[in-house]
Amino acid sequence: MNVAPTTTRVLRLLSLLQDRAHTGRELAERLDITDRTLRNDIQRLRELGYPVHAERGAIGGYRLGRGSTMPPLLLDDDEAVAVAVAIDLAADGSTGIAGITESVTRALAKLEQILPKRLQRQVTALRNATALGPATTGSREPDAPVPAAVLTALAGAIRDTTAVSIEVESDTVEVEPYRLINWQRRWYLVAYDIGTHSWRAIPVAQVRQATAGSRRFGPRALPDEDLVAFVMRHIASTGWKVHARVTVLAPAETVIARINPAVGVVEAVDADSCVLLTGADALETIAIYLSMLMMDFRVDGPPELVAHLRTLARRYSASVESAP
Repeated sequence: MNVAPTTTRVLRLLSLLQDRAHTGRELAERLDITDRTLRNDIQRLRELGYPVHAERGAIGGYRLGRGSTMPPLLLDDDEAVAVAVAIDLAADGSTGIAGITESVTRALAKLEQILPKRLQRQVTALRNATALGPATTGSREPDAPVPAAVLTALAGAIRDTTAVSIEVESDTVEVEPYRLINWQRRWYLVAYDIGTHSWRAIPVAQVRQATAGSRRFGPRALPDEDLVAFVMRHIASTGWKVHARVTVLAPAETVIARINPAVGVVEAVDADSCVLLTGADALETIAIYLSMLMMDFRVDGPPELVAHLRTLARRYSASVESAP
């Protein structure tokens, strides 16, 4: 039996207990220790403030419960990076919770202080490669989860100015990555597509794998000085499941001041009207956007949106017919 140093062994025990409950025999075998040593290590954890509960019986064992204090927490590499990135985004005010910024900043400082250099390098690369989209109010589109490994690979390629091969749905393309944009808990990659010789705003949720190559690239003239605005225009014009074209009976400047950049692209028609190109993941959401304009408008398409608005009009009309 090869018994590890006490501190190392107790930390391994804590890591096992944080995953799930284990029988005493399982823990002793995993740690290659005697039952007596296991009991002593369990007691050490309890003295450190960890509420380790023991249950007797055939299906009994040890499990980590909830305590009255906050003892140290063990995280694996992916968990540590994910928590650091989430805290970092919250520190930028994306939580919407008043008065939390100072606490978030302290938490991030504590976590960064103990992160190994290899993980700190990943977190720093992702922070430096990321810009936040504009804050929004009202309805939010469904989340689009992104693998942490893809994000860190893209951030590293941006840091190192290295071309990266990405699998987007069924295609594999080589791009020069420039910036990651986080908006409404969705991620977009601003990159120059080598194959099409064009700038793209790629939803990272569609990237199955990202592999950095060895080719370095030099800076190109950007498609827009404000890459966040570039992504917002892309989302408004092509980034949704459904799109609509609407003529708004108001000056373009008035409409632009009223909407979020990602809600739509506004094109002036004349001094008193403009065209709004908008989109969302559902027609119902577009209808909500239009009602929030508080302006007269005419839907040019699609027909499904016209039919939906007619249904809403009938419902609204019926709801007030008997009103006093």
